Amino acid sequence: MGYKVAVVGATGNVGREMLNILAERAFPVDEIAALASRRSLGTEVSFGDRTLKTRDLDAFDFAGWDIALFAIGSDATKTYAPKAARAGCVVIDNSSLYRYDPDVPLVVPEVNAEAVEGYAKKNIIANPNCSTAQMVVALKPLHDRARIKRVVVSTYQSVSGAGKEGMDELWDQTKAIYNPTDEIAPKKFQKQIAFNVIPHIDVFMEDGSTKEEWKMVAETKKIVDSSIKVTATCVRVPVFVGHAEAINLEFEDHLDEDEARDILREAPSIMVVDKREDGGYVTPIECVGDFATFVSRIRQDSTIDNGLNLWVVSDNLRKGAALNAVQIAEVLGQRCLKKG
Repeated sequence: MGYKVAVVGATGNVGREMLNILAERAFPVDEIAALASRRSLGTEVSFGDRTLKTRDLDAFDFAGWDIALFAIGSDATKTYAPKAARAGCVVIDNSSLYRYDPDVPLVVPEVNAEAVEGYAKKNIIANPNCSTAQMVVALKPLHDRARIKRVVVSTYQSVSGAGKEGMDELWDQTKAIYNPTDEIAPKKFQKQIAFNVIPHIDVFMEDGSTKEEWKMVAETKKIVDSSIKVTATCVRVPVFVGHAEAINLEFEDHLDEDEARDILREAPSIMVVDKREDGGYVTPIECVGDFATFVSRIRQDSTIDNGLNLWVVSDNLRKGAALNAVQIAEVLGQRCLKKG
């Protein structure tokens, strides 16, 4: 006996990827529903070798369904997630709405799988921000060995993190540069994204950081360890899919680069590609479609005691969103629901 699973926001980038990953990982599905807003009603989406027609989220009854994977914005989630949860369906939410709620677990299965057991307080589990998810996968095994005191991270985040509109804007602006008769003004982003980088993701906060940067701080503390100090600079780059991060770590205890490399090689979901030669590292374009979080450029930081530098790359639509949500569903099934 398997699960009845609903994918909410099935026509978006993340929703489609959720359906792909459920099929690829052979999640034990008895029945699947692809849900979308009325304007997308009847749109066809793929689930393995099957084609599904989207159903109306507004009219959908979640009673009797086991798990709902949500890939819609916070405003819509605020309406529909409590409705699903009240009907007895466990919500795994990809928006930021519930991430900081103390009664909602924020889960990256390789890091804090046990946290899913707290789902019953609201029948909701939160998926972290895409930039946080890949980072904490790399941090956790190192933290277990030498305890991380401080993280300094600069991100290089692809436009798919801003949805289909972000990908379309990069595509249209790039074409327009080669055809000077066209001019595509920024709409989704604050400035031109083609052939440019923008140090601004989400809204500005009073202290001068952006909300994306604040998310990385708050989520790392909730998922890994509240004592870790984190400072982030989040940058949008003209890449379609795949986030990269340059991470500087300061530990309480000494950890040399060779031991760190060995620890990461043994850690779940991590692929170490770290050769000190031309091309001996992973770039975003190489990680697209992969489940792994890739770590390269592992090296000592001689400017501080107990410091290391890392380069971390992952497919943000997968580990940063859809894959992590499906992995949460897998852990939820194994630890709590026990079907399939």
